[in-house]
Amino acid sequence: MRPFDEQLEHLVAEALHEDVGTGDHSTVSCIPIHKLGKAVLKVKQEGILAGVSVAEKIFKIVEPTVVFKAYKQDGDTMQYGDIAFEVEAHIHTILTCERLVLNCMQRMSGIATLTHQYTQKLQGYKTKLLDTRKTTPNFRLLEKEAVKIGGGINHRFGLYDMIMLKDNHIDYAGGLEQAINMAYNYAQSLKPKLNIEVETRTLADVKTVCAVGKGKVFRVMLDNFTPEQITEALAIIDGAFETEASGGINLDTIQSFAATGVDYVSVGGLIHQAKSLDLSLKAVIL
Repeated sequence: MRPFDEQLEHLVAEALHEDVGTGDHSTVSCIPIHKLGKAVLKVKQEGILAGVSVAEKIFKIVEPTVVFKAYKQDGDTMQYGDIAFEVEAHIHTILTCERLVLNCMQRMSGIATLTHQYTQKLQGYKTKLLDTRKTTPNFRLLEKEAVKIGGGINHRFGLYDMIMLKDNHIDYAGGLEQAINMAYNYAQSLKPKLNIEVETRTLADVKTVCAVGKGKVFRVMLDNFTPEQITEALAIIDGAFETEASGGINLDTIQSFAATGVDYVSVGGLIHQAKSLDLSLKAVIL
């Protein structure tokens, strides 16, 4: 997979192409191309700030000589009225980048804030918080970055970096044992080899994985299990695999799942239920 900065450059190029098209005519029509200016990022809603480093990279991709001064860092708590950063550049650069910077930072800050709320609920437990692939197409890079900023852990980034046998894979393959064995044989042919995670839907599935998956499977997902069922499953697994609880877990229920001692909980809502926070980029008139 390409490094983060290379992926970000691609994302920025595509986003600006989408937005600017044949030209930023609003700016070109009334601002001389050579004119310099300054702007500040104003916080209008409390939460966890995310995307400051991304904003700096966006401006510098467009204009490498931009002067960017951060007053707050990714992961900082922010309050209404805070100034996150200031930027000095050609005004054309500031205005052309404005909406892309805000779209990224508002979305990322919303995700980081919600993730932080979940991780606070896990204080005192061994259980760690994972995200999922329930992301916005072509924006996964920054959504998963926001989860990390908020204190969560990225699950697999895509279909290529882990083998994850879910219900449909298992059903199409002809059953749990067949799916595990075929996936394991396939994984042995890869360099580097990929870890295999298996979704289980019942305690009987858990017993099957324990019988045929040792040395092949590294993590068992307990999908839509109740906390009580997870406790039973963990007794069956007895430390043979990493464990992950998934399905319908929210802020009200996450502690009951963590109390079971499961290794991970995955929450798709970290990303798809997060609400963007209110930020604005305002001109500074010198």
